[in-house]
Amino acid sequence: MLHSSWEIIAVFFLNQRVTGRLSCICGICLSQGHLNISETAYRTNSSGGSSAHSWTSSTPQLKTTPALSHHSRTPRRDLNMTTSSSASASHAARAPVIVAVVEGRGLARGEIGMASINMKYPELVLSQFVDTGTYTKVITKLHNLTPMEILMPDTASVKGQGTKLYSLITETFPSVTFTAVLRRYFNEKKGLEFIQQLCVPEFTTVLMEVQTKYYCLASASALLKYFEFVQKSIYAPKSLKVTFSGSEQTAMIDAVSASNLELVVNHRNHRSEHTLFGVLNHTKTSGGERRLRSNILEPLLEVDTIKSRQDTIQELLQNEELFFSLKNAIAHFLDIDELLSALVQIPKQETIAVAEAKITQVIQLKHIVELVPSLKVMLQHSTTHLLTAYCKSLEDCRFNSILDHIKSLINDDTSYMKGSLTMRTQKCYAVRPNVSEFLDIARRAYTEVVDDIAGLVAQLGEKHNLPLRTSFSNARGFFIQMKLEGGALPGGKLPDEFIKVSKQKNNFSFTTLDLMKMNDHCEEALKDIFHMSYVVVSKLLNEVHEQIHCLYKLSDVVSMLDMLLSLANACTISNYVRPEFTDTLAIQQGRHPVLERISGQQPISNNSYISEGSNFVIITGPNMSGCFVPAEYASVRIADQIFTRIGVDDDFETNSSTFMVEMKEVSYIIHNATNSSLIIIDELGRGTSPEEGIGICHSVCEFLINLKAFTLFATHFLELCQLQTLYPNVENQHMQVQHIRTGDGRAERVVYTYQLSRGHSEERNYGIRAAEMTNLPLDIIQEAKTVADKINQKLWAKHHSDPATLKQRADYRLATRLVQTARNSQLDRASLRHYLKGLKTQYLAEIQMIKENATELVEIEE
Repeated sequence: MLHSSWEIIAVFFLNQRVTGRLSCICGICLSQGHLNISETAYRTNSSGGSSAHSWTSSTPQLKTTPALSHHSRTPRRDLNMTTSSSASASHAARAPVIVAVVEGRGLARGEIGMASINMKYPELVLSQFVDTGTYTKVITKLHNLTPMEILMPDTASVKGQGTKLYSLITETFPSVTFTAVLRRYFNEKKGLEFIQQLCVPEFTTVLMEVQTKYYCLASASALLKYFEFVQKSIYAPKSLKVTFSGSEQTAMIDAVSASNLELVVNHRNHRSEHTLFGVLNHTKTSGGERRLRSNILEPLLEVDTIKSRQDTIQELLQNEELFFSLKNAIAHFLDIDELLSALVQIPKQETIAVAEAKITQVIQLKHIVELVPSLKVMLQHSTTHLLTAYCKSLEDCRFNSILDHIKSLINDDTSYMKGSLTMRTQKCYAVRPNVSEFLDIARRAYTEVVDDIAGLVAQLGEKHNLPLRTSFSNARGFFIQMKLEGGALPGGKLPDEFIKVSKQKNNFSFTTLDLMKMNDHCEEALKDIFHMSYVVVSKLLNEVHEQIHCLYKLSDVVSMLDMLLSLANACTISNYVRPEFTDTLAIQQGRHPVLERISGQQPISNNSYISEGSNFVIITGPNMSGCFVPAEYASVRIADQIFTRIGVDDDFETNSSTFMVEMKEVSYIIHNATNSSLIIIDELGRGTSPEEGIGICHSVCEFLINLKAFTLFATHFLELCQLQTLYPNVENQHMQVQHIRTGDGRAERVVYTYQLSRGHSEERNYGIRAAEMTNLPLDIIQEAKTVADKINQKLWAKHHSDPATLKQRADYRLATRLVQTARNSQLDRASLRHYLKGLKTQYLAEIQMIKENATELVEIEE
């Protein structure tokens, strides 16, 4: 069905913005005090029914949602705030995102605020939805965030039968943990205070955007208090990045359309990379991958930003030295977002584990900051606006100052390395000598114990004449390993002093009582080292916090560079072209980006043209497989929303038939589509009788025809082709087929060319022809042909237009082409004159053909 032929256009619209260059995929187009927070205390309600969680006066109370009959699949927090095992499995694949949602009451019902935070990235994202389609936009946003937990006021769930929003969320996300919080903690004044206290000064312009967005501020209040409860830590003052994400800044692709188009998830195999995201994803960092996914699901609308990204990708493609040097540099960066999240959190308890973690973070920070100078040097040779701006952003930040602070207390040769023992050694000797006398003493003690362990293992090897060596793991500490190359053990067994023996093939692992005691001494020495190092590191981190905005800027630069490099890399693999942005969709030799990757041969390419003058395209004929993709040329129109209605089956979870499912999807499109939308509908009306199906399709088409939205309507109802005779902006197109006789000439088989052509399909009985390839009896097939021929004769006998209507269509088409030329043409005078002469010739030929056909009709009637 249309699944492969036309929907890819949506992907390209998406691409265009997402990628910014897009040399384009598919040929189509491809933007100083701490908070006074008290310790957590629990109170358990053991009276049965729902359990409740209470905090002290400064902490919100949680209430677990009772198991409603139709919500019984929704995981809930138990008394110890742990997630049920069934939910844990699903959470493993989800981002560690917590979202708070609140809806206005009374006259404000339908106005919804949302706040979200990723526990691995210290950015508080605020959103507020107030216009039409609010509920759908909230669900779409939640789908894009893939949260592991959703917070809502108890008044929306427990205290009532459940609001419409609550029911919608719990039914749509049955595997996500839902937590009810007392309504009073959704406090907009407290939310604003939190943001004022926590927001990095360089991002405080967000305050102007959200100070009147009461519901997103209320969500922020509950979310930040709950985050404190879950993480058992608080954010340092002036350390959190706060952003407001308005729905008008990006195109909206609802969850159904994103699923139909397989933007990030493959239908058949959720682990498959055969998606648009899989095709484009060549990122090297976690931040770059997150940004690419976000841009695919929520593409930019700002054309200038998109063009700036296109310029950057073009420079990367033209400058191989810059491309490969940046690609290599970006690959060395650790996850800056995750490091930032750890750096800005203040734990409520200072344990040895916390101390060790902070030391690790300083080592990672040193590693990252040391990469900045070389990155700046690479960007200094760039010419595009975006790369130049990134270079200036890095130069404005005082990374040299941060590095000087780090090196004043941290050894120069301390670096981030993989390997448990190597990293343990790095942490142990991270702080410079002579900074703390007691620390130096503890490290000497640790070194002596490690030397004693090495000596003990050497002595045991000599004593028993065995090839022993010292090994280390975080779980066991120091232990002994031995590998015997085909030889037998002396005496047939290991000495008795070797205990906790494990064997894998010829490899033996074991320890001794003396070694275990030495391990204990080693651990005690390490605790002293980590504790005293933490004191030094804490002072260092306080100085770094003053420049935390620089790390946020670095995170943005690295993730954006990684995404742009990934898109440029995708362009080098396939022959992509940079799209133009006009009010017309024009694709020359477009191909499907996913099929191009997975198929053994080049997919069939197709041309397409959609404009205001012919913005409603009806596609008929066998359209299985075939598609659009990277192209030789592409011109696209920015779409504010992308809608799809593609063949579905019955939905057993909601007890909805095929017909009901497609009616819900079409209803959503009709209520939310605008003149700037892109709409793709495939096989509407197939879930009911042919008469009703045609009637519904006809009325839906007439509604959409009156919009300026670009609509692609694939159908097997040939009766709809008559709409072209009624509306000048409707155009019929079809997929061509070939008929090939078998060797004996008795039978005929159908070959699908996947080639798109103008006009309605003449292949009226391709369903019957497909049936001929099966084992159906010939008499049944012959009877089907007879009945179908009689129906077709009645249908096509009425299928003609009077000359006046045809001339009106020709005039309309010429007028719209002239308007588009005036708006978008960049041709020189000579080329423009040649193009206009061609339009004139085409128009006159069309008028002449209308006259000739009219004369023939008169003669036939006479």
